[in-house]
Amino acid sequence: MSKSETLHDLFVEELCDSYDSEKQLVKALKKMASAAKDPALKSAFDGHLQETMGHVTVLEEVFGLLDLKPKGKRSNGTAGIIKEASGDADEESKSSLRDCALIGGGRRAEHYEMGAYMSLIAMGEELDYVDAVSLLRGILAEEEAADRKLAELSQTVNASAHKSSMSSV
Repeated sequence: MSKSETLHDLFVEELCDSYDSEKQLVKALKKMASAAKDPALKSAFDGHLQETMGHVTVLEEVFGLLDLKPKGKRSNGTAGIIKEASGDADEESKSSLRDCALIGGGRRAEHYEMGAYMSLIAMGEELDYVDAVSLLRGILAEEEAADRKLAELSQTVNASAHKSSMSSV
């Protein structure tokens, strides 16, 4: 539970969590892209990696709007999602099944991030942090688009994995 005493304090605490989360995901997305077999999935991870690096920069801007130095607070949620996704991917051979596991991990991370940004936006609106909210909405839109892209890719990747597993039975 948070030790924040004001909504502003909680906003900053959550901002620090999101900053750390994005930095962790930069590293994770590099690994996910190299682990992906499907070229479209690899491309999606590479593209979102570029966006995620941009998210780090945008969050630094938000800190600046609040006259704060950017700093991260360990995001245990993101660390857990990454750890779980890494384990899932390691257990599968470099196949369509691994790609399915990577998509699942990616989507879990996206949903975690979307929830965090929705909360930050709601708090920012209450605090009348208009410029910060505008920047956070931009990140949220990119996270939602990344999730939609992974959902689309799961259709073909899941079908390929299913077909491969049926032919090996």
